[in-house]
Amino acid sequence: MAVPATIAGIAEPLLSITDTAIVGNIPVDGLESLAAAGIVGSFLSMLIWILGQTRSAISAIISQYLGAGKIEEVKTLPAQAIFLNIAMSIFVLLSTIFVVREIFELLNASGKILEYCIAYYSIRVWGFPLTLFVFAVMGIFRGLQNTYYPMLIAMVGACLNIGLDFALVYGIEGFIEPMYLEGAAWASLMAQAVMAVMAFVLLLAKTDISLRLRLPVHSELGRLVVMSLNLFVRALALNTALILAVREATALGPQYIGAHTIAINIWLFSAFFIDGYAAAGNIMGGRLLGARDYDGLWRLARKVVKYGLAISLGLVVAGFLFYKPIGYLFSKEDLVLNTFYSIFFIVVLALPMNTIAFVFDGLFKGLGEMRYLRNTLLAATFIGFVPVLFLGKWFNWGLYGIWAAFTVWMAIRGGALVWKFIRKFRPLLQNG
Repeated sequence: MAVPATIAGIAEPLLSITDTAIVGNIPVDGLESLAAAGIVGSFLSMLIWILGQTRSAISAIISQYLGAGKIEEVKTLPAQAIFLNIAMSIFVLLSTIFVVREIFELLNASGKILEYCIAYYSIRVWGFPLTLFVFAVMGIFRGLQNTYYPMLIAMVGACLNIGLDFALVYGIEGFIEPMYLEGAAWASLMAQAVMAVMAFVLLLAKTDISLRLRLPVHSELGRLVVMSLNLFVRALALNTALILAVREATALGPQYIGAHTIAINIWLFSAFFIDGYAAAGNIMGGRLLGARDYDGLWRLARKVVKYGLAISLGLVVAGFLFYKPIGYLFSKEDLVLNTFYSIFFIVVLALPMNTIAFVFDGLFKGLGEMRYLRNTLLAATFIGFVPVLFLGKWFNWGLYGIWAAFTVWMAIRGGALVWKFIRKFRPLLQNG
């Protein structure tokens, strides 16, 4: 389960990494384009993560019913959840499209960077409902213990996005004129549309789940909404940290937001790479909880942590072996690269600690422990991240302060989740 989930997981940040690498090498205004892609990408990720939380809620409920042998009782729930999710996404899309300039001015974008932000966002935002639909369908497949089809959808989307990026950003001589940053936006939108069609077809062809909206409202919709709201608040706290980091990096100057954009994309890539085992914990944890198999749940937690740490240590070694070449993939600007290299070691060294947080985060979602996840993120963000971030600003630590804040943030998240899991499930073990 973890291998397809890992491939599906890394496809999402791979889209952003592809945009970052290709945009960072644009021959005209490459630095400004890279900064704009980083700012817009962070804002869109915030919107997607906040409203995409029904994926985890749907997966948790379906896997718990599957473990209890009652899957027939939730067949009408996914359609209701997807309808609710897409309605919210359209509302958010329409409410942001008219205040784009004000949004990015709030994130400290100005001049040419601001204009590029507006142009890039005005295209990419239309893929927002498509992405949320794909997320919800992937949640259904995960709840059914199937990570293969989400992997197929993600792989096709990622490969298509890469091909379109090269064709539209740089152009094809005699056929397509170079579109530069706007070409990257169109490539992402087209890839998202294909992924949505694939998700729709596979769900109808490979499952008994119907997307026809039927009444009455399912009895579990209320629990799903509460779980999603808890994850919504959690995502707000999570994205408060990410957006504040972007805002502070932008205020430092173009080379700093460029370097931060590269670092955060690598951080997200590693997170989703490790997240394959978190997804396996999410999927199997819900089923084991539904079956009340607490011994199996404990063994599952130990196994996903062990495999996740092995993957993260491999990424640490790769990060240091290819320290310089990794930077050159994203930019040829010496100012950006030197700034990036000065903080990249923090990103690499924190990977094993991040693994603990990501793995238990996925496991807790499968167990339906959304309220505790919410409280943990609120504490990590407002007691850990924000004070360290502004302490770093006060002492002029630059990007060091931003990435020190990320390190403290992840330490609190991982520590709180491990403590809660041991405290709650160890007493339930049959063998002590």
